[in-house]
Amino acid sequence: MVCVKLTDSTSVGTLSLSLSLSLSLSQVKEMSLIRNTILECQVCGFHEAHSRCMPSPCYKGVHCMETLEYPGYRCGPCPEGMVGNGTHCEDVNECALAQPCFSTAACVNTATGFRCEPCPPGFSGPQLSGTGAEFAKSHKQECTDIDECAHVNNTCVPNSVCINTVGSFKCGPCKEGFTGNQTTGCFPRRSCSMLSYEPCDINAHCHIERNGEVSCVCNVGWAGNGNTCGPDTDLDGYPDESLPCIDNDKHCKMDNCIHTPNSGQEDTDNDGIGDQCDEDADGDGIKNVEDNCRLVPNKDQQNSDTDSFGDACDNCPNVPNSDQKDTDGNGEGDICDNDIDGDGIPNVLDNCPRVPNPMQSDRDGDGVGDACDSCPEFSNPMQTDVDNDLVGDVCDTNIDSDGDGHQDSRDNCPEVPNSSQLDSDNDGIGDECDDDDDNDGILDFGSPGPDNCRLIPNPNQKDSNGDGVGDVCAQDFDNDTVMDAVDACPESAEVTVTDFRAFQTVILDPDGDAQIDPNWVVLNQGMEIVQTMNSDPGLAVGYTAFNGVDFEGTFHVNTVTDDDYVGFIFGYQDSSSFYAVMWKQTEQTYWQSLPFRAVAEPGLQLKAVKSRTGPGEFLRNALWHTGDTPGEVKLLWKDPRNVGWRDKTSYRWHVSHRPQVGYIRVQLYEGMALVADSGMVIDTTMRGGRLGLFCFSQESIIWSNLRYRCNDTLPDNFDSYHKPVQMSLHVKGT
Repeated sequence: MVCVKLTDSTSVGTLSLSLSLSLSLSQVKEMSLIRNTILECQVCGFHEAHSRCMPSPCYKGVHCMETLEYPGYRCGPCPEGMVGNGTHCEDVNECALAQPCFSTAACVNTATGFRCEPCPPGFSGPQLSGTGAEFAKSHKQECTDIDECAHVNNTCVPNSVCINTVGSFKCGPCKEGFTGNQTTGCFPRRSCSMLSYEPCDINAHCHIERNGEVSCVCNVGWAGNGNTCGPDTDLDGYPDESLPCIDNDKHCKMDNCIHTPNSGQEDTDNDGIGDQCDEDADGDGIKNVEDNCRLVPNKDQQNSDTDSFGDACDNCPNVPNSDQKDTDGNGEGDICDNDIDGDGIPNVLDNCPRVPNPMQSDRDGDGVGDACDSCPEFSNPMQTDVDNDLVGDVCDTNIDSDGDGHQDSRDNCPEVPNSSQLDSDNDGIGDECDDDDDNDGILDFGSPGPDNCRLIPNPNQKDSNGDGVGDVCAQDFDNDTVMDAVDACPESAEVTVTDFRAFQTVILDPDGDAQIDPNWVVLNQGMEIVQTMNSDPGLAVGYTAFNGVDFEGTFHVNTVTDDDYVGFIFGYQDSSSFYAVMWKQTEQTYWQSLPFRAVAEPGLQLKAVKSRTGPGEFLRNALWHTGDTPGEVKLLWKDPRNVGWRDKTSYRWHVSHRPQVGYIRVQLYEGMALVADSGMVIDTTMRGGRLGLFCFSQESIIWSNLRYRCNDTLPDNFDSYHKPVQMSLHVKGT
């Protein structure tokens, strides 16, 4: 022990400072020791026991990485099929975001992906599953309709009609030549071959009508009543010589123009020579080529206005009107008629001056009455209709799921092709998709049923002779007062006779003035049309739309000048969508080489027109050109003979169209001989539509003895095209 003696105050202060310094140095040493201890602990693993990633703060399966920044860790991306920041992840609902499945209801969202249920009954295709929105957007489940009628055996009873529908099929009536139904079966109907006698002329063919009666029709190139037939050079339905028919049928009378078709047999001056071949049709001493009233005698040839019609036959003698149009048929031309449609309302006050509508209803208030408004629910005072489909542009969606020419919003069977839009019971559901067409409680094809009078209410189903056809419809199936034997459409009360008096003119090259538009003259109550001008390509289209149809007629170029196109159309849906049968006389390059060089070859052609541009120079040249024009016209068939039509020669055509299966067949006769036959052509570009006539740069064309008849019966040769294939599947609707 050391003892220190302090002798003065200075010594005491010095000692106090020394002790304080000693204490501070001791504290520094202790802090240093603590730090070293901590560092040693870190080295020995103490830090790992307290890591920010242990336990992991990230979503299960997501990688965790430590960082020096707050909060000291970082999570990787969420698993595929999930979204979030790595700490929190949520499943992506691919079904809602991308709708990858054929049906929205068939998409199942899983924890990290999705899967599609199998295609619905009536469809086939692979299953689909995946992960993530991008995959779902780039991969779609494809389910294609199964044609049960083509690929499944025993869908309907043998010898009956099977109609494929989207996702299913429908069994219809017995095929032509068979009787019965889907319950009792279809058995051979009484046929001509069963008769013990020959009822028809040797140059005629026999038919057994729906009611079992025998009917005879003269073959092409012959005319008469079927029991007696004689040669018919011009194919207009009248024989070259009078025939001794006991029923005094008008078609047994001698043709008054043997070499020029005139199915109306018009003879203005009653001299026994038909107007079509009479050099002076009205007998006024002035030849037709010089006569300004060729069907009305007028030796003075007075013509007060500047058109080509003399006062004696001019329905507006003081106002030029070259078209002589007279909408209400009152003898006064539209251009000078104060009430064009004859509905009692003057034109200046009439909101449909060309369509009778005395009530003047106008739902959309656009000044155009509902009776003539192409969009009665939408204001469209200009009534523009660029594609000539009778639907105004402002309400034309061009969405047509079944391809029958009617947009879904106006289609009474939007998923079943039915161009005719027939709705026999007026319930808003077309017959093609209505299980009870006449609404009598008896199903058309089912139980209770099948209905033995599908279009006429008859809940008692009385059938006195047991032939499968109810008594109330035995003679007149559609109850339109026209007997089935002469009815153009025995199963549609809306169509009874061939009539093109009302038609729509469609100009296929509306721009420019190189050629004039066609001039159509209608004769014989709408069963004969003459086109007089060397014109731009154009159509005369009837307003009646058809499902299955047989369309026939005679065409004749009544001049020796020019060599261009004549023909007819079917399946017309709009000015960009129709089938055309057209015939050029000689090979020729179209005189306008723009937008592309078009070369026409002789020979009958069948074309499917599906134009992306519509009427104009592209479609014009595509129609002229023989062959395919991508995006405009597809050549379906061409007569391999490469023979053009001949001047002043009559040709008879017959086309069968069954749009429900795409069947088309074109046949052409010259005189009595079949000279061209397309055979069976299958194309479904247009699933039905309207009928009409076609011309392109050719004048003086006569389309005579026109006839159409509704017909959905599949021809016998179609069976050889579709051979049933065994498949294992579940069929909806059986």
